[in-house]
Amino acid sequence: MPTVQFSRYGPPDEVLEVVADAPDPTPGAGEVVVALVAAPINPSDLYTIRGTYGIRPALPATPGWEGLGRVVSLGEGVTHLAVGDRVLLVGASGTWRSRLVLPARGLVALPPGDDLQLAMLGVNPPTAICLLDEYAMLERGDWVVQNAANSGVGTAVVAAARARGVHTASIVRREEAAEQLRALGGDVAVVDGPKLAERVKEAVRAAGGDAARVRLGLDAVAGTATGKLMRCCAPGAVVVNYGALSGEPMVVDPRELIFLETTLRGYWLSRWFERAPRDRQRAVMQEAAALVASGALRTSVEATYPLAEARAACAHAAREGRGGKVLLTEAAG
Repeated sequence: MPTVQFSRYGPPDEVLEVVADAPDPTPGAGEVVVALVAAPINPSDLYTIRGTYGIRPALPATPGWEGLGRVVSLGEGVTHLAVGDRVLLVGASGTWRSRLVLPARGLVALPPGDDLQLAMLGVNPPTAICLLDEYAMLERGDWVVQNAANSGVGTAVVAAARARGVHTASIVRREEAAEQLRALGGDVAVVDGPKLAERVKEAVRAAGGDAARVRLGLDAVAGTATGKLMRCCAPGAVVVNYGALSGEPMVVDPRELIFLETTLRGYWLSRWFERAPRDRQRAVMQEAAALVASGALRTSVEATYPLAEARAACAHAAREGRGGKVLLTEAAG
């Protein structure tokens, strides 16, 4: 049973190893054994392996915070699942392995759908929904501005915002990415560069919007990008940081916090899962699944790799300028 592990923190392409002969697990009462179908490589996975994430697992550890699996055996007392059911691995840690033993209580059989798209359902779409719902009282016709907009979260924000009648202004690094965001339904897409705030506000006005209604900013980059994003927002807006793709501390002019009365917040999905009521979690995941099932949300996939090539897969996932997600796959036999 191939299992990806790391025994020290560091660059994934240096510290990851594949244990090819790990024993197959056996389910206990109330448990199931799930065979991995696919697991995306998210920035949080790379940060975890490097030791820079908010959680540092005990070593040796297996990476992976989400994925899609297929039930291959049932423990005593499990009646709501059947062998062959596909299940979402939400909130599970260590998904980069061929077989996982999981409590059956939190698993639900999924309807038919694209395996790779379903495998990416557990982190980015709920993050997007929570970012839109839990920090600003957005109304139809309001605007959200976001950086790293061609990421998994960014494309999910576009889809979830459209469902709410909220408009999106997306900041990207290349014109090709801007075109992709527009094709996905983004209202405005602007390439980063000089006079960014002026160009974003002008693009909002050109699209028939009101720059005074840019009430939420979503920052996945940190560094100087946080302050640049803040200047794109209207006075009184909320800016939420949920990532640090730049690897740098946020740089913010305190005058903009004071005189524009901007609120700066932080968001972490793991903490949300700990605190959110079960009904709220279920509602968010149902909305995310509906967006995927309807085709409103479809994340581009650039490559898939078998578990045995996890090092190469992580190196690919860390490249700048990717055109889509990288996933690990394992035949669920």
